[in-house]
Amino acid sequence: MAALVWLLIPLMAAVGAGVWGSWANRTRRARSDGPELDGYARFREAMEKSRSGS
Repeated sequence: MAALVWLLIPLMAAVGAGVWGSWANRTRRARSDGPELDGYARFREAMEKSRSGS
């Protein structure tokens, strides 16, 4: 019986990891990467301008 109790520990850890992973993925879909990608595009344009201006 004690061995079955010890097997519950990794089982509960796996269930907890699955719940946390699904929650983390849910909140990631709610946000968009638009502002970050726009900022990166502006950064690239600025670097290309400074390279071509020299």
